[in-house]
Amino acid sequence: VQLVESGGGLVQPGGSLRLSCVVSGFTFSRYDMSWYRQAPGKERELVASIASGGDYTNYANSVKGRFTISRDNAKNTVFLQMNSLKPEDTAVYYCSAKRFRLDYWGQGTQVTVSS
Repeated sequence: VQLVESGGGLVQPGGSLRLSCVVSGFTFSRYDMSWYRQAPGKERELVASIASGGDYTNYANSVKGRFTISRDNAKNTVFLQMNSLKPEDTAVYYCSAKRFRLDYWGQGTQVTVSS
C-alpha cells in the first residue's frame, strides 16, 4: 500500500496550490479519502474529506470556500485545490484512505504560506 502526496511548496499569502495524492496497493474507488494537516506544535486536524463515489464532501470551517477536494477514481488520485492561502494554512498535509477498520496514510507534503 502506498499513498504519495505531491504539490506542496512555498507560496505567498493569497496564492494557490494543488496537492495530489496517488495511491496504489488497494481498490481506491472503495475508500473514503481525506486530507489532514499538522502544523508545528499542533495536533493533526481534518481539512477535507470525500466519499468513495465522490458524491459527498466535508470541510473544516477554517477552509470552507477556499479549498476544494476532488478525486479521479480512474487515476487513483485525490486532489486538494487550495486557494486564498493564509499563513495559518502552513502545515504538513497528509492524505488518508479509510474503509471500515482499514486506515492508510501518506508521508505528507509541506505547505508553507509566507511572504
